[in-house]
Amino acid sequence: MPDHEDSKPESFMEKITEKIHGHKDDSSSSSDSDDDSKISAIKSKVFRLFGREKPVHNVFGGGKPADVLLWKDKKVSGGLLGGVTLIWFLFEVLEYHFLTLVCHSIILTLAIFFLWSNASTFINKSPPKIPHVVIPEKPLMQIVSALRIEINRGFAVIRDIASGKDLKKFLSVIAGLWFVSIIGSCYNFLTLIYIIFVVLFSVPVIYDKYEDKIDPLAEKAWIEIKKQYAVLDKKVLSKIPRSMKEIKDKKKA
Repeated sequence: MPDHEDSKPESFMEKITEKIHGHKDDSSSSSDSDDDSKISAIKSKVFRLFGREKPVHNVFGGGKPADVLLWKDKKVSGGLLGGVTLIWFLFEVLEYHFLTLVCHSIILTLAIFFLWSNASTFINKSPPKIPHVVIPEKPLMQIVSALRIEINRGFAVIRDIASGKDLKKFLSVIAGLWFVSIIGSCYNFLTLIYIIFVVLFSVPVIYDKYEDKIDPLAEKAWIEIKKQYAVLDKKVLSKIPRSMKEIKDKKKA
C-alpha cells in the first residue's frame, strides 16, 4: 500500500515535467521556425546582381551547360577552355590559316586510319573501328528553326528602330554599335570571341564563389549609376523628343 501511494505522486510529477518539457519544445520549435522565416525574408531583401532571385546555376539554365560554365565538371570545362585556347594560339600566335588547318587535320586523320587498317593484317590485330557519323534530322531542324526565330526577331527590332518611332532608342543603339566598333578596331574577330569565351568561363564561377562579397559592392555601384543616369536624363535625355512627329508638333505650337 505505501508503495502504491508513493508511485501516485511520482507519476503525477512525471506528467507535470513532461508537459513543461513539451511546452518548451513547442516554443523552441516555433521560435526556430520564426528565425528561419526572418532569415529567408532578410535574404530576399538582399541586393543581387541583375535583380536575380535564383542561384547562379539556375540563371544559366541548370543542367550540363551551367555545370560547364561554373566548373562543376572540371574535366569538360578544362577541356573546352584548353581546346579554344589551342585554336586561338594556332590562328593568332602561329598565324595558321583556317583552310590549311582543316586540310592538314583531315590528311593526318586519313593517313593514320589508312596505315592502321593495312598494318593490322600484318601484325594480326583487328582493324580500327571507324565511327559511322550521321547527322540526325530532328535536332538539326530544331536548331535551324530556333535560329530562324531569333533572326526574324532581330529583323523586327531593326525595323522598329529604323521606323523613327523612338529617337532615344535609335540614339542608344547607334551609341552601342559605335562602342562595339571601337572595340572591334582594337581586336580582331577571333581574339574578341576568345576574350568573351574566357570571360564566360571565369567571371560566373568567381561570382558564384564570392557573391556575398561582390553583391554589396555592386549595389553601391548600381546606386551611383542610377544617380548619374538621373542627372543625364534630367539635363539631356528628357529634352530629346521621342520621334520626328513630336518635333513637328512642338514647332506648330
